[in-house]
Amino acid sequence: MKIPLKKPFSGSTLKWIAILTMLIDHIGACILEVFVLDYYGRSPIGGYFSGESRYFWQEVDMILRLTGRIAFPIFCFLLVEGALHTRNIRRYAGRLAVFALLSEIPFDLAFHNKLFVPEGQNVFLTLFLGLCAVWILQSSKGEIWRTPVAILLPALAAEYLHTDYGALGVLVIVLMYILRNVPWLRFLACYGALVFLSPVEWPCILSFVLIALYSGERGRQSRYFFYGFYPGHLLLLWTVGRFVLPGLLH
Repeated sequence: MKIPLKKPFSGSTLKWIAILTMLIDHIGACILEVFVLDYYGRSPIGGYFSGESRYFWQEVDMILRLTGRIAFPIFCFLLVEGALHTRNIRRYAGRLAVFALLSEIPFDLAFHNKLFVPEGQNVFLTLFLGLCAVWILQSSKGEIWRTPVAILLPALAAEYLHTDYGALGVLVIVLMYILRNVPWLRFLACYGALVFLSPVEWPCILSFVLIALYSGERGRQSRYFFYGFYPGHLLLLWTVGRFVLPGLLH
């Protein structure tokens, strides 16, 4: 009799992988794009890098941003797992909403070097709206009309508010929830949606390989670590780009 092999990745391990790849992505999006490459014209070291050095950093940025595509599907998967196992989904949604508000200024500073940018909102808001969609579906009790409401209202809100990943992000969360018991179809639907609407998302195929290795165990983790890490690392990256780099280069 064959003993089934235990899958190696707990929820905690997946979360760490997502956090690390997100950090790599944000080093590119903040340090390189906002400050080194000065894509928005607000960098204190704008124009410092040109010619071959600028081309080099553009190539590095592309590698970092592609690596970062791994993070979002894992966070969506863990969100759905959290929604399925939480004892209080209302409190779960409340935490996401609070940290979406707390993260907005760090998000705008890190990715635009401005205190307030209405045309872009942080990923916590996307996750909150996705959780609201799952919440509606969980409480539908066979009422079929709630399914389009669960998908359309949060998705439209994400697009209107210009959240990170927008309606696509909410759709991926809904697909993760609806197809949670059919892993191969979940992969095809989520990966297909991500790549069809944004071809640059192709590296996220690795996310689904990692998700397939999920053991079903939560693992050791601090409930509030990620919540605090998100705005904290954004502020740190902005501080490095805004104050440390100019001091090193001038």
